[in-house]
Amino acid sequence: MDETLGAALRRWRDRLSPRDVGLPERPGRRAVGLRREELADLAGLSVDYVVRLEQGRATNPSAQVVATLARALQLQPGERDHAYRLAGLLPPAQGTISTHVPAGVQRIVAQLGEFAVGVFSADWTLLTWTPTWAALIGDPSHRTTRELNLLRAVFTKGSSGLSSWPVRQAEEGLPSALVSDLRGALLDYPHDRGLAALVTELRTTSPRFSALWEQGAVGRHVSSRKTVEHPDVGDITCDCDVLSVPGSDLRLVVYTVAAGSADAEKLEFLRVTRGVPVAPEV
Repeated sequence: MDETLGAALRRWRDRLSPRDVGLPERPGRRAVGLRREELADLAGLSVDYVVRLEQGRATNPSAQVVATLARALQLQPGERDHAYRLAGLLPPAQGTISTHVPAGVQRIVAQLGEFAVGVFSADWTLLTWTPTWAALIGDPSHRTTRELNLLRAVFTKGSSGLSSWPVRQAEEGLPSALVSDLRGALLDYPHDRGLAALVTELRTTSPRFSALWEQGAVGRHVSSRKTVEHPDVGDITCDCDVLSVPGSDLRLVVYTVAAGSADAEKLEFLRVTRGVPVAPEV
């Protein structure tokens, strides 16, 4: 009998433990692998929808849903493509930006729960993040894919007239580096329509982006000190590092604060008040 998407999802869910995704294992836990509720939370889906997918009652998931489930289930590239085919979809084509986060990277991020870490794709769309990132930068779980793009957040303003990116930096290195990255991504992913549309959109809507693009801005990411403007605790000064993942175009953005500082106290307050779990020891 041919495998169904629902059966594959259950099999992949059963092989993951809470520790694999940064969740604490409670004493007396009976469930094998992840619970449906845990998978739904990781993927940003409703529990009812996950149940219907596994039972075969939801038969036409979108490519975005499959990509989200593949990341949450830490699928290997071949397994991810299999999930697309089981859903009646074509896997991502060559020459397009991948939103796949390798299982090893996800396990690293899961163990870094006490740090503010965000993982971005080649077009600077946020793919996954730690709970501390959500506490510091703002919870991304209810944002659309468009709203998760860092370039849109940095270069455009929302309906309120304010940028949705709460990070203030003294230097202009980040905007130049983002524009430089995007120019390089166009060469690496010539068939990605979403990427081309993003460049066209920003050149039309953001004079600042357009000027940097026309100037052929070249920049690189360096460690820098930045200020996060938080609505609850005020400004938090952080050190920001951008790390590359060898073999992929993923970027890990990591915000840290000096131990024992007033900023560390503010961040710890946010972690406690938002119920951020401590990553399990290995």
